Amino acid sequence: MSSHVFHEIYLHLNWHTKGDHPTCRGEVEELIHTLLAEKARRIKGAFLHHLGGTDTHVHLAVQIEPFVAVFDLVQELKGAPAHEVNKRMGRKVLEWQRGYGVVSFGRKNLPWIIDYIERQREHHAAGRVHARLESYGPEGTAPDALRADQRSPVEAGSIQGADVGELPCPPSTT
Repeated sequence: MSSHVFHEIYLHLNWHTKGDHPTCRGEVEELIHTLLAEKARRIKGAFLHHLGGTDTHVHLAVQIEPFVAVFDLVQELKGAPAHEVNKRMGRKVLEWQRGYGVVSFGRKNLPWIIDYIERQREHHAAGRVHARLESYGPEGTAPDALRADQRSPVEAGSIQGADVGELPCPPSTT
């Protein structure tokens, strides 16, 4: 990549287990996260900031170089770890659904995105998920059939002057 290119490409990724089967827990979840982190470290032009999820899906915050194709990145992140989990467990334990979600965000939102990923189980238990960050597959499929009352004020369009697609900003520290 040319040193004459400015770029800040941050992505939030998520994908689900096949049929939303609750596979990502206990030692399997630990193995999935370890293998995803290892795979991300080996992908040229990609930097993993954080990963987490629930029993049925994973979320990642990544930063990429301009030459990285999102489709290829996701395929590598989904494929190799799933294969390795199944190999180590001695049977087919992990299968991913075909789709995935990807949302770009600005650097100022990185702490908020990391916090959202870190607290996935809490958000889902309380019904406080953000539809844009939970959507995947065709036409933004959301697994929890998110109702209007489960959307954030930004997603619901009730924050004055905010674009409906905008992510909430972390609180100002100044």
